[in-house]
Amino acid sequence: MAIVGALIMLLPIAWTCAPQKADYVMVSCFPNAIIANVPECPYGWEISQLSLGGVCYTGISAPGYYRFTIPDLTPKNNSYCGTLAEYIAGKDPKYIFYNSIVSNDTSLTVRNQPVNYTFSCTYQASYLVNNAVFSQRVATVYVNNGSLGTFRSQVSMNVFTNSKFLYAKDAPYVIDTSEIGSEVFIGIEAKGLSNRFKVVIINCWATPSPYSTDKKRWSLIVNSCSFDNTVAIFENAKDSRSMFKFNSFRFQHKEKVSTVWLHCEVQVCDGEKLQCQPNPCGARSLLPEEESSGGILTTEFQFKGNT
Repeated sequence: MAIVGALIMLLPIAWTCAPQKADYVMVSCFPNAIIANVPECPYGWEISQLSLGGVCYTGISAPGYYRFTIPDLTPKNNSYCGTLAEYIAGKDPKYIFYNSIVSNDTSLTVRNQPVNYTFSCTYQASYLVNNAVFSQRVATVYVNNGSLGTFRSQVSMNVFTNSKFLYAKDAPYVIDTSEIGSEVFIGIEAKGLSNRFKVVIINCWATPSPYSTDKKRWSLIVNSCSFDNTVAIFENAKDSRSMFKFNSFRFQHKEKVSTVWLHCEVQVCDGEKLQCQPNPCGARSLLPEEESSGGILTTEFQFKGNT
């Protein structure tokens, strides 16, 4: 029996996942959430061994990476999984949120190099408590790619004049009530990143209020597919800009509401590390997934004229 025990001790360690170099992190700072993506199995650590803020083991495993989300940006310290918030006053007041993804092995011996991804997001806008989002139209994406450096991009959703998507309209976007039903052209773009990063539109919907969680909603895009024939997707997940159009509308029995809010759940995908292109629409369900994988951008349309 002693010989068998000795043989077992000499056996090589079997990795439960293929170790990846942990020198890459992509952080997306959306108005409603912070999303951090790190390589799958960094230095051999499994998803169950990585925590957000050393507190919450809430990471989700996706092909090629692990995703950690901070869905609560209420400006207070230790608000969600150890997130720290700092308020900087002045002419341009801002909030800065800090957190980290760290490894934690409860076994007697540690055989993997420790992981500690520290990241932050800065918001230069007021916080809307009722809507649980920051009042801004853009998201900021940071990519730290080891020796290649750190890259910063802004992701924005704009309304364009026509299907050529050359000229964006100024906000707020006004539609005359006599033009209800006319085509609206939407472009979502990440500026400042190379074409290896793809903008993926996951879901888009409209509400009669600024709240993306409003139960009164009309779907436009579900699981990267047009919900009906009034929506046409021109490009999605092929480049740093994705585009679609829909026919303008307003909500029934909401005569006093002169604004419709458009919300799009979006993610930025690294095309060199992941498969960004969605599967063909015929193979997917037009039922929204319960687990959100992206952040939300919102813009509004104002209707003017006789109601």
